[in-house]
Amino acid sequence: MIVGLNHILKHEGREFHIQVEDLGEEQASFEVRVHSGGGIVWQKRMSYAETLAKGLPKAEKDEAVSSAMEKAMHTVEAAIARGKLP
Repeated sequence: MIVGLNHILKHEGREFHIQVEDLGEEQASFEVRVHSGGGIVWQKRMSYAETLAKGLPKAEKDEAVSSAMEKAMHTVEAAIARGKLP
């Protein structure tokens, strides 16, 4: 299990705290949350069940999940920068 990722993004005078948290293999998903102004302004749960179904060795599975989490974080950062998210 990968614990999570955190990043602070400043955009147009606002500060966004982006968190990506692995919810564990039992749920086979991770959650992306964007905090701003003291609350959650956007969130989405993303499944990685397909990755688990491949039966990869632990190191490869962890790398695949970690890569998906990082990609999700970068996608959210880009969406905020383009004004597509709160």
